[in-house]
Amino acid sequence: MTDELTLLAEAGATAVVATMATDLWQRTKDAVLGLFRRDDPDRSVAVGARLEENAALMRATVVPDDVRQSLSGIWALELAELLRREPTCRAPLARLTAEVDSALAGGSGTLALEQNNTARDSGTVFAVQHGDIHTTREAGRTARGDDGPRAT
Repeated sequence: MTDELTLLAEAGATAVVATMATDLWQRTKDAVLGLFRRDDPDRSVAVGARLEENAALMRATVVPDDVRQSLSGIWALELAELLRREPTCRAPLARLTAEVDSALAGGSGTLALEQNNTARDSGTVFAVQHGDIHTTREAGRTARGDDGPRAT
């Protein structure tokens, strides 16, 4: 692998790990998973789980610099291997790295999210961002005017 691609992998890893405890994390994680899906869609599930475990570690640590340094090394290796196997990931990784660097340098480590939900005609809205929502309906309670579905 060329020095240029090694540097890109290292910069990418630094950017990814830097966002793990910020509001930029979900968008960054989704972009990284998109890169790994190009190479091996089946492997992206395992990569996603590892990314989430690492992000949880970053959020929980009392020594963020040590954890950040260790995780950056691990993800630099992962991204270098990805770039070796799938060279088409080079431009998107460079773009992601530049976007993250710009956002963090500009102090926008927080991502503004907007969501508009409207219920009409006796409708019910269940909404969530960056999470899961599960709804159930109690057995035997299907007529109008009942309690309806319950969100958990």
